[in-house]
Amino acid sequence: MASDIPRLIDDVRGVRYGEIIAAFDRGGWFEAEVYGTQFLNDCPQDQWDGLDATAVAEELGAAVVKLNGPRYWVLDGMGVKVNAVEPVLREFNGLLTRRLAVIDLGTHPGTTPYSDVKVDRGAVFFFDVGRPVYELVNPDGLAYVMQARCVGVDSTMSEASLATLGDRLALPQGWTYRTRLLDEELVIDTTATVATVLQDEFENSYTLPE
Repeated sequence: MASDIPRLIDDVRGVRYGEIIAAFDRGGWFEAEVYGTQFLNDCPQDQWDGLDATAVAEELGAAVVKLNGPRYWVLDGMGVKVNAVEPVLREFNGLLTRRLAVIDLGTHPGTTPYSDVKVDRGAVFFFDVGRPVYELVNPDGLAYVMQARCVGVDSTMSEASLATLGDRLALPQGWTYRTRLLDEELVIDTTATVATVLQDEFENSYTLPE
C-alpha cells in the first residue's frame, strides 16, 4: 500500500554525493555536523581528491574530520526535509556543501563498523515496489536498510556488486546480510525522530526503519 507522505524528489537511486563530517568536542561529549553535496553537485572527483581532512578540521575548529564518500544513493525518492541545523552553505576546496544533519557520537569522536549512531537529519526516504534493498540484520532480527553505497573504500562498489556483498563482510556474531525485492513501498520517515544509522567496513550506510 502506497504511503500518503508526499514525495518531493524522485529518481534518486544512483545519484552521487559526498559528505564532510566534522566532530566537535562539546565538553567531553562529541557531536558531529554533516556537510553534504546532496542536490548541489555530484561531488566531482578532482575536488574531492583535493580535500585534506586535517586542514578542514583546522578550518572548522573540529576535533576530527571524516571524509565520507563519494557515495551513491540506493533509495528511490525523498520527501520533506526538516532542518536539524541551520542549512549553511560552505565551500571546501571549491566543493560546495550544505550543512544537513547532526550526529550524536557520545564520548568518542569516531565510529566503528556495525555500531549505531544517532543522526538528526529530518528526512523521508522512499524505496519503491519491485526495487532491490540490501539489509543488515542484527541478532535481534532488526533489519537496517542500505541507504547509500560508498566508493571511497572500494572504488568498484557498484550496485550490481551489492547482491554478493555479504560474502565480503566480516559480520559480527549473529548478524546476517540479505537482499530482497520489495513487494510494497518502504518509507523511512525520520522527520519527527532521530535516525539510527550504521556503516559496514566498506562505509556503506544503513538506516533502521522506525
